[in-house]
Amino acid sequence: MTDRPNLPHALRALKHRNFRIYFVAQAISIFGSWIQQVAMTWLVYRLSGSAMLLGATAFAALIPQLLVGPFAGAWSDRHDKRRMLIIVESLLLGQALLLAVLTWGGWIRPFMVIPLAGLLGVLNAFETPLRQSLISRMVPVNEDLPNALALNAMLFNSGRFLAPPLAGFLLAVSSEGTCFALNAISFLALIAGIRKFDFAPAARSKASLGDVFREGLRYAMQTHSVRTLLITLVITNLTASSYAVLLPLFAKEILGGDSVTLGWLWGAAGCGAFLSTIFLASHRSSGGIAIVIASGTLLCAGALFGLAFSGQFVTSILTMVVLGFGISVTNVGCNIVLQAMAPDTMRGRVISFFTSVRFGFDALGGLIAGAIAAQLGVPPTLLVEAVIQLCGAFWLASHLRALRSGIVNPPPLTVARGS
Repeated sequence: MTDRPNLPHALRALKHRNFRIYFVAQAISIFGSWIQQVAMTWLVYRLSGSAMLLGATAFAALIPQLLVGPFAGAWSDRHDKRRMLIIVESLLLGQALLLAVLTWGGWIRPFMVIPLAGLLGVLNAFETPLRQSLISRMVPVNEDLPNALALNAMLFNSGRFLAPPLAGFLLAVSSEGTCFALNAISFLALIAGIRKFDFAPAARSKASLGDVFREGLRYAMQTHSVRTLLITLVITNLTASSYAVLLPLFAKEILGGDSVTLGWLWGAAGCGAFLSTIFLASHRSSGGIAIVIASGTLLCAGALFGLAFSGQFVTSILTMVVLGFGISVTNVGCNIVLQAMAPDTMRGRVISFFTSVRFGFDALGGLIAGAIAAQLGVPPTLLVEAVIQLCGAFWLASHLRALRSGIVNPPPLTVARGS
């Protein structure tokens, strides 16, 4: 349904009723999720003061995306996605509420945080491909899908920009339990929004889960442009994205700050990410986005070098803006291109491969960064990540021409299947 055609080009996906409903509901939910993420990081650091436990918690929250995510995408292509998404969102609400109760009651202990983070990760491994694959149903005009994906990322990054400073304030005047409770309430908006969608269920795959998964894996591995984008995601999220684990230590030990300082650092990264999605929402050419992705990987490397040598609050804030922009341009750009290239019957699996690599290697990177920082400190860890990211940027530059060619003229699905 398209009852508001006279919207700016950068907002064109909002002319579709279902996507407008989703946009508002998801904005509320994302805001709550970012408040919880900052509160969880600060809770772990307050309880333990351990860089290793920070890395382990981030690992537990994200590694299910790598282990479960690819199968979750195949599973989602065999079920009613809207019905399953409502169930998963309800379980996420319960996880946040459990965290709030345990924290308010004073019962939370460091050893409890990892399994609770793991539960969150498993639920997110199912939620992300379910929710993102429904976006193509909310926006039935193929030309509007890249814009919808950019606007969806804009929601994520605007929450990342606005919510962390608020979370830092709430942590200063209240407790982590309040943040967790607010996140639980925010899921109600998304559940209500999903129930208002008025499109018919999509056709489901009738093949076995194993066959559906193997078909998707063949497509990803035998399509050069898809493979190149996935490798780019591995490098960027293994290095640049792991900054989240280091931020509490950076805020306290390098800048001499507190939870409010942490909130501002998170918010600065979110500001850069938000600006990147405004830029991507106005972009028209998928081939052009390939150049943007390559530039993003180079920005990430430069920002990591800058952060390693930064000891001032203002300099650190500005560097975090650049880092947030680079990471978001790379991740969101890859997502837009992958979904634009993917055949309709393969979209759920392509999304699951994206999310498993995006968040799974973020988890591995966080675990590694926490271990290195525990031994060497934050600045040397950032330098190691910067060097690896820079090598990745040069590698992608050497593959850029072939990548652009594959994006503009993707091979037929039968070629990717090896048939």
